[in-house]
Amino acid sequence: MPTDPHPHPLVLPPPDETRSRPRYRRSVWTVVRVALLGTLVLLLPFVVLVRSAVYFYAHRGFAAWLAIGAALGLSLALVSIYAAWASFRLTGRVHLRAAIRWVALPLVALYGGYSLLYLSQMNAKGPEVLSYYRSLHPVLRVALSTLVVVDRHLVITDLRREPADYAALGLPAAEASLHYPQPDGYVHALDLRTIGRSAWRNVLVAGYFRAMGFRTLRHVGTADHLHVALPPPG
Repeated sequence: MPTDPHPHPLVLPPPDETRSRPRYRRSVWTVVRVALLGTLVLLLPFVVLVRSAVYFYAHRGFAAWLAIGAALGLSLALVSIYAAWASFRLTGRVHLRAAIRWVALPLVALYGGYSLLYLSQMNAKGPEVLSYYRSLHPVLRVALSTLVVVDRHLVITDLRREPADYAALGLPAAEASLHYPQPDGYVHALDLRTIGRSAWRNVLVAGYFRAMGFRTLRHVGTADHLHVALPPPG
């Protein structure tokens, strides 16, 4: 029987788009979930540090540095767990002591020192704000430095005030202002610039401080700004 000298080419059926779309959506959702989980894991030690410091000070009555020490201890425990898990994934064994000594303790100590002692010039309105930074309550310093990590353009416009400063600004003196040094020697309030920043950034900054347990107020004094205050113990 003679064969066809010009055989018909093999025609493949078109791809089933109804099957490829669900696979694509599942892949995208997996990437999104992994990214969200990774972000949560990364941010959790910072959240624990700030939120627990506010809790120990404002709700448990701890002294300022004791509240900071307790919060750093919780963060150290969490970072130690992360480091021990990483060592297990890499070596198949949990090296908890080494994880604490060589990873968790240096990281927490360095970050604690940075947040309590350092403020970049670009985050201060002027030299006066920089000079008063260490008079700010340590819990507020830790919260502020943690926010600066993700918002490098945050600017403090005011920290410490005296009654005469209100008269110089043409404002009535605020007898109970938390910008004054409090009985513990620290200033319990700061003002942040809102002018020239997008509305969504200002909303997120205010939301961050409220979520961490601080009091916030958007108001106009000499200029529109966000007032952030550490509530007194009780």
